[in-house]
Amino acid sequence: MSVAESTLLEAHALHREFGGVVAVRDVSFAVRRGEVVSIIGPNGAGKTTLFNLLTGLDRPDAGRIWFCGHEITALSPERRAALGMARTFQHGRAFGNLTVLENVLLGAHLRQALTAPDSTPLSALRELGAAILKPPAYADEQRRLRHRAFALLQRFGERLTPRAHQPAYTLSYANRRRTEMARALALQPTLLLLDEPTAGMNPTETAEVLDFLKTLKAEGLTLLLIEHKLGLVMELSDRVIVMDNGVVIAEGAPESVRRDPRVVEAYLGHTHWGTPSSESLP
Repeated sequence: MSVAESTLLEAHALHREFGGVVAVRDVSFAVRRGEVVSIIGPNGAGKTTLFNLLTGLDRPDAGRIWFCGHEITALSPERRAALGMARTFQHGRAFGNLTVLENVLLGAHLRQALTAPDSTPLSALRELGAAILKPPAYADEQRRLRHRAFALLQRFGERLTPRAHQPAYTLSYANRRRTEMARALALQPTLLLLDEPTAGMNPTETAEVLDFLKTLKAEGLTLLLIEHKLGLVMELSDRVIVMDNGVVIAEGAPESVRRDPRVVEAYLGHTHWGTPSSESLP
């Protein structure tokens, strides 16, 4: 496979300003299939803004994005999701009044063969009609989706499985983050973007997430994550991208990046990166 064929995601010269403040400045990088890439940097470095540009929640002022061989710069978030791009958010987003299982099922919405939304005005009516009439093919598909969603919960063991039918508002913060990851995986993504997946978790919970992400990596899923816990980043990542003040200041293998003088200077020069235990260079 050539380099071009192995490239799953490519960003070229992305630029985004807010009221004259540059959040992302001419950022270019690529992610290969099966690769785990981590983006690190201080608060305000532009990491989440970059994720929003990649996933369509925001549009760049300049630059272009390609995913799975398609230019997606102008595509909506749902069109990008349909191509196989799923994400979690910096602050866990679960629908509190839905059960844990129902939250995960939402992630499979675009993978419904019979009622998957499209660009036609009849899409919503078709889906509503199928939900009301419940033809046999629709009922069979719903059973398969529920089975697949429950299997995703089982991957988190006792953390989520016993809580499958409980409302999400009863979950701990860590379990809401796990539910969000399961929901993203229900899309059956080609690329999973994780925005600080272990934020707010204690060392035991962080270690569990690291083990889970290692499993996804071993299965060949491509991961792009923002993370402040450098121990996790260094152990999991194939490549690390370091941002500061909206620009990429270093990129490469974890071992080389942590010894880059620019990275050391950035870490020592920002007291707001996080706690010393989580943010000290290993």
